Amino acid sequence: MKIPHIPVLLDEVKATFEDIKDGYIVDCTVGYGGHSEALLEQNSDIKLICCDQDMTAIDFSKKRLERFKDRIIFENARFSSVVSKYSNLPIRGIFADIGVSSLQLDDESRGFGFNSDSLDMRMDKNNSLSAYEVVNNYSKQELEDILRDFGEVRDFKRAAKIICDARENQKIKSSRELTKIFKKFPSKKGINPATLVFQAIRIEVNDELGELATLLKAIEKSKLKDCTVAIISFHSLEDRIVKRVFKEFAKNCICPSGVMKCTCGNNHSLGKIITKKPIVPSKKEIKINPRSRSSKMRVFKLI
Repeated sequence: MKIPHIPVLLDEVKATFEDIKDGYIVDCTVGYGGHSEALLEQNSDIKLICCDQDMTAIDFSKKRLERFKDRIIFENARFSSVVSKYSNLPIRGIFADIGVSSLQLDDESRGFGFNSDSLDMRMDKNNSLSAYEVVNNYSKQELEDILRDFGEVRDFKRAAKIICDARENQKIKSSRELTKIFKKFPSKKGINPATLVFQAIRIEVNDELGELATLLKAIEKSKLKDCTVAIISFHSLEDRIVKRVFKEFAKNCICPSGVMKCTCGNNHSLGKIITKKPIVPSKKEIKINPRSRSSKMRVFKLI
């Protein structure tokens, strides 16, 4: 079987979960099964709950992980829902790699890549909102908002105007067309000028930040104990959310700032932060897999 995706930070993920001897690990974003396969091989007595909203990924992983089928529950759903659904099981680990997979990027029919003939970007093909709708039907103000908030595009007003001006002549029907209209947009050397625009649209289409926030809230409410949580993110917006929430998880005192005396009981910590700084790929990994270069993993231990 040809493997279309190189899992990022694989050795680091294995090391993070290597001490788990029983129970379940939830792979919130199984993708093409790389991390799951490694964990099942390494931890011979654990079971996995493998979740993905992309049915293509589920179908691929079922074939790849066929030899482990008695140790896997597959779940075709958004990752924000999986922890709460299975919180009755002895969950000892939660893992989420929340980047776009290589096959999604490389499959031109999905519209994630710069040269795609479509303008889609849906991780879940049943999602009613596509990149086509965002690009052609969002108001200038709505485009400005997502380009600023989700793409961190410095000149977001100009970027929104470029889209609106282009679609006045005819609908923008492909990622290739969208890339072309930004060919003279300022960017860092070696970076496609449309990169942050694509990021913003993709996040909007898939509600990526909302999904991450819902997952973290579900973990908080789950009351799980003795559970390792590891999340890999690929841009600063996601990483900041994970960093902030893990800090909140670790707080004993939740009294409002400025209160002279603690009245909350000072016993609200859910556990401890394992990674004071995020784990990032080595130079060797980046050389082998350039798409890993922006990945960051943060780890928290629920106690």
